[in-house]
Amino acid sequence: MPDAPSFERLLKRDRAITIAGLLTLCALAWLHVLTGAGLGMSAREMTTLSLFPHQAAAVQASVQSMPGMDMAPAAATSAWSPETSALMVAMWWVMMVAMMSPSAAPTILLYARVHRHAIAQGQVEKRLAPTGAFAAGYLLAWLGFSIAATALHWALERAGLVSEMLMGSQSRWLSGGVLIAAGLYQLSPLKQTCLAHCRAPAVFLSTHWRPHASGALRLGVTHGAYCVGCCWMLMALLFVGGVMNLAWIAALAVLVLAEKLFPAGRWIGIACGAALVGWGVATLLV
Repeated sequence: MPDAPSFERLLKRDRAITIAGLLTLCALAWLHVLTGAGLGMSAREMTTLSLFPHQAAAVQASVQSMPGMDMAPAAATSAWSPETSALMVAMWWVMMVAMMSPSAAPTILLYARVHRHAIAQGQVEKRLAPTGAFAAGYLLAWLGFSIAATALHWALERAGLVSEMLMGSQSRWLSGGVLIAAGLYQLSPLKQTCLAHCRAPAVFLSTHWRPHASGALRLGVTHGAYCVGCCWMLMALLFVGGVMNLAWIAALAVLVLAEKLFPAGRWIGIACGAALVGWGVATLLV
């Protein structure tokens, strides 16, 4: 354990260190997404193809080189290799880190502040706030979501409902169904309950507080679970616009941030839900 003066200096720098760490994590995640998440094609190229799918044939040959990806017509009936499955899980997880870490940052910073205050009051041992454990728990919850999303991605691709190249819906029934389901979920009591926990981090921390690093990890997993419960159907919209479509990724990240941090965030989410239902109905009818 560091001596008292050194420890106090570390505590004073703890907030700056935490902010720097979050910014670095977010920047690296976005960089990984922008460079294509290891799929052999940049996110900009995938976005262009998602917006202009008629150009897909022109780049079919380049996609043949995707690691572990067999782009032959029969590929949709075969299982992904272990390497491809791991690559897809990593893609989903890093994408979730890029999209969710900005909205989670206030809670992570508040956790560090509460722990510093507890040290000052002599309520816990003089140790640096285990903020990293709290953040790791939060990201573990999204890893669980990413594994489930990868399994669904494979099933939809195998059924021919999601394009292998564009990783987006090629069925208006799937697109309309996901849009309507996401819109209805936005209006549901479960969504509002999870959102309320995300919008009130002080209440959440005071209710679920646990000491020590193991407690911080559990607390992070709990907060992440509420966050997943709040946003999982919004993330399913990526199947509609294209999983690596930067326009959709950015729009969803901004929506999540607005829902959780803006004073009118709850109403923004409700308005978005109504719009998604209307969009989904229009997709099915047109």
